[in-house]
Amino acid sequence: MIKTVEIRSLEGLLPLLSEQNYIATIDRNRSLYLYRGMPDSAYGLVSSLKRNCKQYAQSLEPSILKNFTKYAAIEDPSIERSVWRQMILGQHHGLPTRLLDWSHSPLIALNFAVTENNLARMDTRDCIVWRIDMTEIHSMLPKQYQEKQKENRTVVFAVDVLNELAPTLEQYDNDMGSDSMVVIEPPSIDPRIVNQYSFFSVIPSGMENIEHFLELHTSNTVKYVIKKELRWRVRDMLDQLNISERIVYPGLDGLSAWLARHYYVK
Repeated sequence: MIKTVEIRSLEGLLPLLSEQNYIATIDRNRSLYLYRGMPDSAYGLVSSLKRNCKQYAQSLEPSILKNFTKYAAIEDPSIERSVWRQMILGQHHGLPTRLLDWSHSPLIALNFAVTENNLARMDTRDCIVWRIDMTEIHSMLPKQYQEKQKENRTVVFAVDVLNELAPTLEQYDNDMGSDSMVVIEPPSIDPRIVNQYSFFSVIPSGMENIEHFLELHTSNTVKYVIKKELRWRVRDMLDQLNISERIVYPGLDGLSAWLARHYYVK
């Protein structure tokens, strides 16, 4: 089931920003949620591969990765050893892949939700933050994946562990079918991945509709809809909290985007 929560005030953000559970065994508070922010509440959960290649996504994916690796291996020869490393590096540089971006930080997700390339559109449409539960998602995995999780004493999968279980796309798709998927934590190949607290869900080719899967098989999925009248207020608050383009995109590009928005005249 997917629960929808509308946020119309800053106070309404508090549940989103404080979703941690107390764990008695360590006497600490922890969250196992992941968040994805998008600037339009009408946007669906669709991978860039599906959006780009539509009904031919599965047949074109191997060619996309093969050709990317052929040229990208000049910079990083290690990607030739793992289709998942190829995919992560490609996703990082804008290649259409089956990966869906998430962040462990609700503030980072909010940043992507309330920021527009065209700032004139900021108050014309509601934006959205999706929340999923990693433990709930992984409770549906095949037995061998869950056993590997226990063996590694971790909630998410490292790329190398996933490569052990499914070294090929065909193996992964056969294992997952249409009603399970893996969440991976990417290696820190770039400061952007670190600053964005990035995670990826690996969408199997058999999962035609991600939202339908979440509606049928999960109980803790939430859609936070931030109303358009609140977007500038949240955007200004995030700037004061040092969550902006210059943090999520380290370097001169991010700095320039932040300054352009900072001095934007409404």
